[in-house]
Amino acid sequence: MSDSWESADMMNVAAARELHDGDVCLVGVGPPNLAANLARRTHAPACRLVYESGAIDARPRRLPLSIGDDDLAATATAVVSVPEMFNYWVGAGRIDVGFLGAAQIDRFGNLNTTVIGDHDNPRTRLPGAGGAPEIAASAGRVIVIVKQSPRTFVEQVDFVSSVGYGPTGRERRARGAGPTLVITDHGVLEPDPDTNELTLTRLHPGVTVEQARQATGWALKVADSIKQVDPPTAAELTALRRLRNREPVDA
Repeated sequence: MSDSWESADMMNVAAARELHDGDVCLVGVGPPNLAANLARRTHAPACRLVYESGAIDARPRRLPLSIGDDDLAATATAVVSVPEMFNYWVGAGRIDVGFLGAAQIDRFGNLNTTVIGDHDNPRTRLPGAGGAPEIAASAGRVIVIVKQSPRTFVEQVDFVSSVGYGPTGRERRARGAGPTLVITDHGVLEPDPDTNELTLTRLHPGVTVEQARQATGWALKVADSIKQVDPPTAAELTALRRLRNREPVDA
């Protein structure tokens, strides 16, 4: 099997590495789903995956197609109701890590998954926020996974579906730390400790600061010292490809 990889592979591998063994992780669809399952298949086998649909400690044999995939219920330790999930698990602070995606994100980590354009007459109506606002408010760590482009990384989101640090970066008052990492196909951004503005702190192999700036719809803040992310290992790539192909493995 080839050890070659693409930017999307690096994004998912980098996200998976942020999960620790034993973390309770609430998993969303898309890249968060892939990254969380990759972590459990590689370095964090004791990571406990929780899905909005109510599956607790799910150990899917294949990559789930959605939060309603029957493999989640079949391999979960327990299945609870959605109200119990959000009241007892999310709202009570029992989630260590919340993985989120977005259609738009601004410099202060505010997320849009609702509409592109005017809310009442949008150019595109998106799937909606779902449980993301509660996850963004209450998870111990919030990690956003999204491909970086000027259409996604915008000066101001068209609609705030999930609050990051607010319009100026100073409005956050709710429980939770706010977005702790934004992982893209270019690198990793972290909130500035003083202003909460997202700052480029790590670059993926082969990516330059200028490329990251060109993929951002605002004047991207860059850390004084940029770290390089280690490239994917052969084991990570093998597990990633098996997941993408939905090859079955032992739960």
